[in-house]
Amino acid sequence: MAEQERTTGPPTTDAGEFATPDSETPEGKRTLRKAIGASAIGNGVEWFDYSIYGLMVVYISSIFFPGDQATVWALGTFAVSFLVRPFGGFFWGPLGDKIGRKSVLAMTILLMAGSTFCIGLLPTYDAAGFLAPALLVLLRLIQGFSAGGEYGGAATFMAEYSPDRKRGFYGSFLEFGTLAGFALGSLVALLCQLIIGADAMADWGWRIPFLIAGPMGAVGWYLRKKLEDTPVFREAESKGETESKAGVALKDLLTKYWRPILSMSGLVIALNVVNYTFLQYMPTYLQVTIDMDADATFTLLLIGQVVLMALIPFFGALSDRVGRKPLWWFSLIGLFVLAVPMYMLMGLGFGFALLAFAVLGLLYLPQLATISAMFPSLFPTHVRFAGFAITYNVATALFGGTAPVVNGALVESTGNNLVPAMYMMGACVIGALALIKTPETAGLSLRGRNTPGSKVAAEAA
Repeated sequence: MAEQERTTGPPTTDAGEFATPDSETPEGKRTLRKAIGASAIGNGVEWFDYSIYGLMVVYISSIFFPGDQATVWALGTFAVSFLVRPFGGFFWGPLGDKIGRKSVLAMTILLMAGSTFCIGLLPTYDAAGFLAPALLVLLRLIQGFSAGGEYGGAATFMAEYSPDRKRGFYGSFLEFGTLAGFALGSLVALLCQLIIGADAMADWGWRIPFLIAGPMGAVGWYLRKKLEDTPVFREAESKGETESKAGVALKDLLTKYWRPILSMSGLVIALNVVNYTFLQYMPTYLQVTIDMDADATFTLLLIGQVVLMALIPFFGALSDRVGRKPLWWFSLIGLFVLAVPMYMLMGLGFGFALLAFAVLGLLYLPQLATISAMFPSLFPTHVRFAGFAITYNVATALFGGTAPVVNGALVESTGNNLVPAMYMMGACVIGALALIKTPETAGLSLRGRNTPGSKVAAEAA
């Protein structure tokens, strides 16, 4: 298709009434800071929610699931929320292309934070029997449905607010929010563990991190409601380039843009298998598989996540200069080569585990830092939210969210502690195959109904 053929040339710029904020002026910087804050805090709340579930799996398994397979059941409950993420993507994505990014993001953060808060209020299995795990599964499903619109919407929002030539740098702060959510979860879990002790955590202290999500979500909702929708969406709306019905945008996406859907799917498989194996499954792996105590586990994760937070804007800015694809090649190849050696290193003690976590984190950062700059640019404005949300969540549901339970089950059945490393290696191969066909879009404009970088878009610019 002509609109998906790429052309080379200088990056396009945008101007006029709906220009993106000028990062060189005080007013533009203020607007960008607000947009970054509104996107990142919502993303942080989402991943705080996911983080604390992973960190509390050891407690949740004994509290909600009786029997020898309690940990597998708890990890399975984590995975079940991903079954509904595609439905959330199909619902929220086209709606965001119709009514705007801001309105959808205000709704998703309330659902996400509210359901997490309610997990902290659930009765235990001893108090309510099978009703307790049933309610836990229900709330995880609500989390998954809201997450189906949250992440794609936040990435699209951040990409469309950012100046074209600095989209990698500003977009990386969305993932700063991701790591901040993980780090805050680790910090809260560690403080609770140190202050009230393991016995109290198993009794009632596990509820504290979940309850904290309530006020965090309220702050995120307020910030999002106070901000205008993106300049790119408002321009498309003023020109009548948005779809009047969400179903029309969905049909347009699935019939005309299946090539970027396939490319992005492969990249998301690599990204999220690594993400959920490396960040989400890691607490369980360290405590259950290699028998590291909870205090050491939470300390290791907190140190590693804070370091990654500090470095992520550097990789985002680097992608603006050298492109997104070179960073992805570095990441995929590095993870493929070093995954097994680093997982072998983890079993040698705390210091070695910290070093291994740092190496894997540095190799993963080039992917994480470029998500909100790279993925939204694969689709034109009128199907961008839907394209991102649907593609991301279908691939994540099938391969990412299932990674913790698959890893846990395979480690338990095979006795091989290197299963997570080999699982990551396979995902990196899939990502490399997809990356071959993925266009380089660094510096290109995201405006209009044509795919960024296509011949039609270049002629219009």
